[in-house]
Amino acid sequence: MSKYLEYIENVQNIIEKIKNNGAEPIKKTAEVFKDALVNNKSIYLFGTGHSHMLAEELFYRAGGLVKIKPVLSEPLMLHESAFKSTKIERKQGLADTLFSEYEMKKGDVIVIISNSGRNGVVVDMALLCKEMGLTVIALTNINHTFSADSRHESGKRLCEIADITLDNFGCVGDACLDIDGVEGKICPTSTVTGALILNCVVAEAVEMCVKENFVPEHFASANVDGGDEINEKLVEKYKKEIKHL
Repeated sequence: MSKYLEYIENVQNIIEKIKNNGAEPIKKTAEVFKDALVNNKSIYLFGTGHSHMLAEELFYRAGGLVKIKPVLSEPLMLHESAFKSTKIERKQGLADTLFSEYEMKKGDVIVIISNSGRNGVVVDMALLCKEMGLTVIALTNINHTFSADSRHESGKRLCEIADITLDNFGCVGDACLDIDGVEGKICPTSTVTGALILNCVVAEAVEMCVKENFVPEHFASANVDGGDEINEKLVEKYKKEIKHL
């Protein structure tokens, strides 16, 4: 079998696990999203390293919910220094600043995304958000997170703090392919499966909202006729509330 087909097969196998075993946390998370949307609460997404891409996945997308607030801290992303971001994400004490900067409040929701769920920043953020009355959703890799110790002084992992845990069903280390002559595995799965899971949550949440006679606002594609006009009105309405608009 060609390696690209093997990778696709690996991802398909994970998707089957999500379909067969992930329905309950997806629906529970969708219920939390629905309540936040109906009651005008904020939905935050936060991840470090490559996980920050999933914080952006639901933000300002064609067909994406308007009331999504990504927490984007440049030192924890990749474009300033990828290697440095790995060092910084293991530190504690940064969550307080981000919490204040984004004006998170009791009753809001935060999805914290971390494949390993063991590093200082994400555990700090989860503990702080729980203390301050937010609902904490973890998007993580249970296989990986219990294969290693927490790097946080509490000894806790992200999934041990969260109210709900969304499992991406990946393998330890994320990369999934063996190739003869190459030491170690290549080709991770957490981004593609994480994006799938988050959009599944949105799909369920929107349907739940409509059943309660509430239609949440969503963006159009900027690359179809009329899309710019729709999005410009939404941006004008929410630019003071949603930081990165």
